[in-house]
Amino acid sequence: MDFFEAQARAKKRTSRLVVLFAFAVVGTILAAYVAGLLILRFVHGDGSIALIDGPHWWQPKLFARVAIATLAVIGLASLFKWRQFSAGGSVVAENLGGRRVDPRTTDFNEKRLLNVVEEMAIASGTPVPAVYVLDDEPGLNAFAAGLTTSDAIVAVTRGTLEKLTRDELQGVIGHEFSHILNGDMRLNMRLTSLLFGILVLGLVGRGVLWSLRVTRGGRRTRGKNGGGAILAVAAIGLALLIIGYVGYFFGRLIQAAVSRQREFLADASAVQFTRNPGGITGALKKIGGYALGSSLQSSKSAEIGHFFFAQGFRSMLGGLWATHPPLAERIRALDSSFDGTFFEPPQVVDVAVESFVTAGFASPKSGDLAPATTRSGGAAVLPPSAASAAVESVGSLTPEQLANAHLLLEATPQRLRDAAHDPVEAPVLLFGLLLADDPLARAPQCRLVTDRAGADAAEILSQLQPALANLGPEQRLPLLQLALPAIRQLAPAALDAFLGTLDELVHADSHVSTFEFALQKLLVHTLELGRKPDAAIAHYHSFNAVSDEISLVLSALARAATSDPAFAPRAFAAGAAQLKLVEAHLRFLDAAACDFASLDAALDKLAGASLPIKRRTLVAAASVVSADGRILITEAELLRAVAAALDCPMPPLLAAAIADRPAQG
Repeated sequence: MDFFEAQARAKKRTSRLVVLFAFAVVGTILAAYVAGLLILRFVHGDGSIALIDGPHWWQPKLFARVAIATLAVIGLASLFKWRQFSAGGSVVAENLGGRRVDPRTTDFNEKRLLNVVEEMAIASGTPVPAVYVLDDEPGLNAFAAGLTTSDAIVAVTRGTLEKLTRDELQGVIGHEFSHILNGDMRLNMRLTSLLFGILVLGLVGRGVLWSLRVTRGGRRTRGKNGGGAILAVAAIGLALLIIGYVGYFFGRLIQAAVSRQREFLADASAVQFTRNPGGITGALKKIGGYALGSSLQSSKSAEIGHFFFAQGFRSMLGGLWATHPPLAERIRALDSSFDGTFFEPPQVVDVAVESFVTAGFASPKSGDLAPATTRSGGAAVLPPSAASAAVESVGSLTPEQLANAHLLLEATPQRLRDAAHDPVEAPVLLFGLLLADDPLARAPQCRLVTDRAGADAAEILSQLQPALANLGPEQRLPLLQLALPAIRQLAPAALDAFLGTLDELVHADSHVSTFEFALQKLLVHTLELGRKPDAAIAHYHSFNAVSDEISLVLSALARAATSDPAFAPRAFAAGAAQLKLVEAHLRFLDAAACDFASLDAALDKLAGASLPIKRRTLVAAASVVSADGRILITEAELLRAVAAALDCPMPPLLAAAIADRPAQG
């Protein structure tokens, strides 16, 4: 799956969706116009009121007013729902009764779920999404929701948690990560918002009829005029109810058609990610075998039915409103030998004793994959192919990446992983990642933590220091990814204080290292994008509009990629050669113009560039850092920070290097 092509397809689908819903809205307006005309002629049979110009069916004044009123109601309702969703995927999960899984949980099933999600996030280079469980849902289902990778969540039902093996769970989560990586989540949010805008007319009509029932139940309206007024209001309410649900009917047809097309791709992507067709097909077979299947109990499930892994509700209209293809079709698309036999559940299912081994998960052993890093003069070195492989892997997952994410996590001290999951300790952990190796330089940094964060934070920091001292350079940014869900739970005041202390630590020695810039940029950009998802909208579609920023990024990378000033222009030229359209406009900048503050501003502007610009810029950046025939971990960290700032999830270069390595033996 190509990340940039998938994002482009998502944008095309969004445009198509808007056109289809525009037709639905036009149909709703026409229905409302006809209803309004009939109501007015019924109430005023002589057609003498101001809105009626004559006995003909075409009344421009009436049509204009009906169209404006209908568009206003649909638009405001859709905007209202979209504003609700701007808080991120957690709104969707909590609206369905989801419970956020505590990363410190000791429950075996929940811990297994967290491990699977974390491994996929580390492997794909995305922020670790928050994980939710729908405790009141015994059926087998799951969904991902959010506007960007920075505010994404993954939710599973209790049935999924308890009834699936690890391989099957990994297949389901891989399916959901496909939706996260290829832009389906944002499309789902738009679908729901537009659908709500059309449905709200029906809800208003139902409210009007209900209010009349209450009014009539409380007192009788006397007189001809009073009865006529109530009859008119009742007619309007009924018309709105019918019009709203007619629009909703066609909107749901569009919703279902758009959703069904994407499920086969997500299934295939899950197999590509895990290289294990048995995982996702096993989950689908269990859905077909258990009596409850994938059905959800919540009355709100139909509203977001297109979010789910499998059909979340049963419709009286059968396949017309089905948001997912039939289970047998999905299974045969992955396993042509499927004979139609689903899973036969045992009388008693004891999942408490299931282990990672009995679940069929082949955990990679330390000797299965040799580390791609070597030590040369104390600096970790990667082959030059790692950079281009990482760019090609943007937004994708491979079994090699998953295996190496597992290795990275297994090699990370458990004390640090526990700290990353704790909202109290996670900020201190990130402070610890910024501490200098030199004891003399580290002492004032520790005092700064004590002064700004308090004695308790200083005590936690002292507990973490032994584990931090043995941490490999390739494990630092993955720890940041693990800590993001806990950091997002901080209250606004606590988050501001944390970011302020972090910034002071970065600048404590009046020198910003590559890693310090990468960590701060990754953290701040991810948090900012999570709070303002619309910041990812493209504003620049021409290379010339951002040529100065591209020059600055490539110049900064060229200077960071070598200690030899004479080689930096050659590294810059290697990257500029990848941008033929603007190569003549790119210029190598002097060191004073390439400070981290300028780089930060340039990346912020490039974040608003179109996907083709981002893609070619990343290709050029990879050429710069690999120009000298090797890639230091510091260069790899900076390249990942650039990719993250451009909203392009890049896997760790360690995993990319191993995946790109030819098979041995």
